[in-house]
Amino acid sequence: MAVYITSMGKFLPGEPVGNEEMEDYLGRIGGKGSKSRRRILEQNQIRFRHYAIDKKQKSLYSNAEMAALAIQDALDRQEADGGEQVGFLAAATTQGDLLVPGFSSMVHAETKLPVMEISTHHGVCASGMHAMKNAYLQVKSGEHGRAIACASEFPSRAFKHSRFEAQAAYADGPVPFDTDFLRFMLSDGAGAAVLQSSPAAKGLSLRIEWIDNQSYADRYDVCMYAGLTKGSASGASSWLDYASVHDAADDGAMNLKQDIRLVNEMPKVGVMRFFELVEAERIDPHAIDWMVCHYSSHFFREEIFRLLRLGGLTIPEEKWFTNLYEKGNTGAASIYIMLEELLYSGRLKPGEQVLCMVPESGRFQTSYMMLTVVGSEEGAAGGSAEPFEEREPEAPHLEYDAGNLLQEQLVRRLVQVWIDFEQKLADVPVIHKLYEGKFTMDDYKKLMVNIRQQVIDGSQWIARAASYIPIEHIDLRSAFIAHARDEHRDFQILERNYVAVGGSLEEIQSGEKNIGSEALSAYLFQRASREAPYDLLGAMWIIEGLGCRMARYWGEMIRDQLSLSDEQVNFLLYHSESDENHFERLEAAVQHPMLTEEIAARIVKTAKTTARLYLLQLEELDNV
Repeated sequence: MAVYITSMGKFLPGEPVGNEEMEDYLGRIGGKGSKSRRRILEQNQIRFRHYAIDKKQKSLYSNAEMAALAIQDALDRQEADGGEQVGFLAAATTQGDLLVPGFSSMVHAETKLPVMEISTHHGVCASGMHAMKNAYLQVKSGEHGRAIACASEFPSRAFKHSRFEAQAAYADGPVPFDTDFLRFMLSDGAGAAVLQSSPAAKGLSLRIEWIDNQSYADRYDVCMYAGLTKGSASGASSWLDYASVHDAADDGAMNLKQDIRLVNEMPKVGVMRFFELVEAERIDPHAIDWMVCHYSSHFFREEIFRLLRLGGLTIPEEKWFTNLYEKGNTGAASIYIMLEELLYSGRLKPGEQVLCMVPESGRFQTSYMMLTVVGSEEGAAGGSAEPFEEREPEAPHLEYDAGNLLQEQLVRRLVQVWIDFEQKLADVPVIHKLYEGKFTMDDYKKLMVNIRQQVIDGSQWIARAASYIPIEHIDLRSAFIAHARDEHRDFQILERNYVAVGGSLEEIQSGEKNIGSEALSAYLFQRASREAPYDLLGAMWIIEGLGCRMARYWGEMIRDQLSLSDEQVNFLLYHSESDENHFERLEAAVQHPMLTEEIAARIVKTAKTTARLYLLQLEELDNV
């Protein structure tokens, strides 16, 4: 019997927390910031995460409540689909709210769902996959027609400063790195999946082909753990062996820890199992369309890539999907939160294969799951969290001389750059909020403040580039000058929009460039100051393409979500039309006799660089 994931849900508590805010929530031990924080964050490259505690370290939810909210999100998406009653619940976590009863009992109670069979899966990252396999087997065997698998994590409350300040072991010294490391690695969140024996009535479903879970506890010591202090003078093998809970806490036995010496074995174990599954012909690397891998840190991503290359079985980087950098490392819930985003992103196509990989460092496990996308793309991005229809990535149309191989190759490569750029745009936090229907007035104001700085610089670097174009190509120079003339006052439209939604003119005029805007501006002025800067056509492809392809799309969404008038978003609406006119000049440049293979290559590279720096500009809205 086939089994399908027909719906998914997530719950991420609170607003995204940036790196500089982390210790505002977790607290500073002894009033001092961690000396390890910056080093850890540079390695994991996580930029945002969510916490279910506030800045006074008060819990805003229970772990079970977060799981229940993710389940409700998944069920709400499937509400119109009906289906039989859920008969089975598998719930996973690293640390539940209580020592007993089991986590699934507490989650079931929070969901208010009727009487059902339940199962608790306690562990670290792989426990979420254990819950998924249990639910999968329950449906596959015919025992239950509909099941839910979920995972939730709430580590932030275990890392608040007061817990360490009360411990005798750390009264006169810093918290050991094996614990401090995890304070800046882990975050809170929950995910859930609905499984049944038939696909969803509309939209896409994920057919589970197989799930493979393997433990390597016979080969390794415990690596990520709580309830023990390795090498403690107490000689205790468990927190229960101490004379009292206070003694165990004072010795640091209750802290969640990571054995840094052992953790580097995790990628090796995961990749080794991948090679074994390839040898067993359960995985064809060339048939994989999406690789959804829970790597807890960017550091491990690079190591996984390296090991795959050594084995000669690489999967192209563009096929890998993660939201680690924006959603954080939510442990057992991470694979659910990634799959939920991918399923409703509009990127999946029927027939595609999705391979999920979850390596775990608890005492070393690996989990793999093979999925096939089935169903109709119509309604695939639907659900309560998707009030707007996301479009498939598509590059703006760029005319070229038919039969001119060089022009054809250039346009094709620019289209590839654009598609990659538009896909990554959807993952930028502020744009993702817009696509989810969660955009706020504050988001709109921040966006306008940052765009204004780029718009002012835009006409200036284009004008500078015009002065460096050789006289023999005066037609191109004239096109650049006309372009700069058209845009040199556009920033005033933004200022009027900002004031029209309640902002002050002084605020937007005194706004500073964020670090992404600084990098983008510096790069473009540097390119514009070189002789014959034809490669800036690549920058125009990205920036004017945003106007043609995205400006009206975003403007209408912002207008409708915030109940604004056209006049309050007319910078975006206007640019959808004006940038189409600019594209005619870009087409003329692409068809110009000056084009050579060398110039075409430079145009593409500048397009790639501009795209990356533009993404950085949007990612760093608050980082001035």
